[in-house]
Amino acid sequence: MTLPIAGELMKAACESCLEAGALALDLFRPGAQTAARTWSKSGGSPVTEADIGVDTFLRVRLSALLPEAAWLSEETVDDALRLSHRFVWVVDPIDGTRAFMSGSPDWAVCVALLDAGEPVLGIVHAPACDATYTALRGGGAKRSGDTIQTSPAGSLAGARIAGPKPMLDALAQFEQFEAAAKIPSLALRLTRIADGTIDAGLISSDARDWDLAAADLVLSEAGGRLSDATGGAVAYNRPTPVHGMLIASNGALAAPLLHAVGRLRDGQTQSV
Repeated sequence: MTLPIAGELMKAACESCLEAGALALDLFRPGAQTAARTWSKSGGSPVTEADIGVDTFLRVRLSALLPEAAWLSEETVDDALRLSHRFVWVVDPIDGTRAFMSGSPDWAVCVALLDAGEPVLGIVHAPACDATYTALRGGGAKRSGDTIQTSPAGSLAGARIAGPKPMLDALAQFEQFEAAAKIPSLALRLTRIADGTIDAGLISSDARDWDLAAADLVLSEAGGRLSDATGGAVAYNRPTPVHGMLIASNGALAAPLLHAVGRLRDGQTQSV
């Protein structure tokens, strides 16, 4: 996929995300419970009619943009045929469904395109925050059209770190840092590292490809890094798209944070 084609695809995909966000925004109620119908999926996680509506809308739009691409989404039954495809759309129609349901603005429509398992296009659209993060592989990262980069923080002392409270509490036993306010959307946790709002983030085990792929590219193109707990790269489009504990940072904090997290005892991670 050459850059001119990627640029055209980004424009069309971004337009689709903006329309999808508008669909969800119609059912969002700031500071109040959503107007959308809600229910629980098997396993107990919540879903709303907005999740399903956005998922359906994006599948139609994105599949038309790149018919040869397979599909992986939180709200669609997985098809193992994706494993044999070069291109795969990875979609979370609403990342942060609980936030959406409760009236918090911290939710996002997330779209990534994988090429042989690597994110090459990423969009994280947060309509209630009036922010759209975009990235193309090798083309830098932007927030609502403006180029972004991670913070210059090089020490954990005083660094702003977001993540599940049990993980932050454990880390605070032997590191001094500033615990950032909870960010319920994993994608927004990563993009706020990308734009320098915070310096690093911890992600507990059980995150999925659709939570991460788009924001991972935004973060890396802004100068940051997402890795597993051993420092390894995050792999996408595997048979089971589930991840263990992950570490995100501005780049300069990758090594010290990895060392610090390595001291945490197994079993201290909690759900995001």
